[in-house]
Amino acid sequence: MDPAINYCSACGCTVTLKVPPGDALPRHVCDACGVIHYRNPRLIVGALPVWKDQVLLCRRAIEPRHGKWTLPAGFMENNESVADAAIRETLEEACARIELGPLFSMISVPAIDQVHMIYRAQLLDLDFAAGIETLELRLFREDEIPWDEIAFRTITLSLQHFFADRKAGHFGFHTESLPPRSSTQPD
Repeated sequence: MDPAINYCSACGCTVTLKVPPGDALPRHVCDACGVIHYRNPRLIVGALPVWKDQVLLCRRAIEPRHGKWTLPAGFMENNESVADAAIRETLEEACARIELGPLFSMISVPAIDQVHMIYRAQLLDLDFAAGIETLELRLFREDEIPWDEIAFRTITLSLQHFFADRKAGHFGFHTESLPPRSSTQPD
């Protein structure tokens, strides 16, 4: 959960959590200038890069889940499209060039105010390397995936959907919403 907003970013005065006129939810509203400070879910965008029958995974060099495997993905930036974010994150984390395919999975994680969007992608070549947020990279066949070492439930689900769709001979678009994690789940 985000920390409380105490001061208005427009004028510096204190804010109060209340339901503004015309709204249905409590918002942080400036007591002086009336600016409403909205908080919305963050988008995590990435790619599922494929080379022949293998998927490219990155081992994380940062928290959360340092040392665990994931797809190249991260927070979408302002002033970029969702597709551009997936390409940028793949380049930053894997130094990999990809041809972006269709959006493959969109998984809501309401407990942490995030939406994870993963595109299918084709690696353009094998010229990739670990970026600053990555310890190492590796291409994995399905039977080599380190399932117990995957960093996030959303990545596990996206990979499971990918391999199931590949076996079925057609790819769909997968949407779901994750319940809050239990004490036995990794994220």
